[in-house]
Amino acid sequence: MRAALETRGLCKSFGALTVAQNIDFRLDAGARHALIGPNGAGKTTFVNMLMGALAPSAGRILLGGEDVTRAPQAERVKRGLGRTFQITTLFRNLPVLDNVALGVAERRGVARRMWRPAAEHREVRDESLELLATLGLAEDAAARVGGLPYGKQRLVEIAIALGLRPKVLLLDEPAAGVPSHDSGRILQVLDELPGDIAILIIEHDMDVVFRFARRITVLVQGEILIEGTPEEIAADRRVHQVYLGEGQHA
Repeated sequence: MRAALETRGLCKSFGALTVAQNIDFRLDAGARHALIGPNGAGKTTFVNMLMGALAPSAGRILLGGEDVTRAPQAERVKRGLGRTFQITTLFRNLPVLDNVALGVAERRGVARRMWRPAAEHREVRDESLELLATLGLAEDAAARVGGLPYGKQRLVEIAIALGLRPKVLLLDEPAAGVPSHDSGRILQVLDELPGDIAILIIEHDMDVVFRFARRITVLVQGEILIEGTPEEIAADRRVHQVYLGEGQHA
């Protein structure tokens, strides 16, 4: 089976400082995968290379089997790579519907040709409303994003990413700053996403990781320490020593 996303020998150095070293990583179609590691492990650097925000020093990045190592961010998005951020990047003074409609309009290639707000175009509006309904946000469509609870803002960001119809979705700490009772809703939404979308979450919350992931990759000092099922990761002594702490998830 061809990987939805793959890296081969991916490296990144800043002068004498190496922050990613020979990372071979594979994300299959429909994967539910988590990337974890202590602070400074290189997780953000790795994801920024995947998205094209940072050029690797060596190695290759393949999206759907196609080499995108030197492709700009916009080209990767067009090829099906979507991302949310650790800190929401929403238009907080605009309604929820307008935020989502901008993503849909961009994918449809009409955003630059529109002189009216995206949400006033019927096809864009209908698709955006359908997305909001799927994520349980239909009744918030007219609400200003900045007035929503933070958990719902995270869901709006996921809706925008889904408006681009990604084949691969990278979620940077989707539960960060979200109260525990709301993080369950985010996990439920992720569980209900189409099964053909490959999802990689980068997350510090181990409860979220172990509830969501079918496979987990542990990154330490820019290198992959281990990859396996949640059960294998929880039982690995090295992971306890460098990240989880003795006694957790034993």
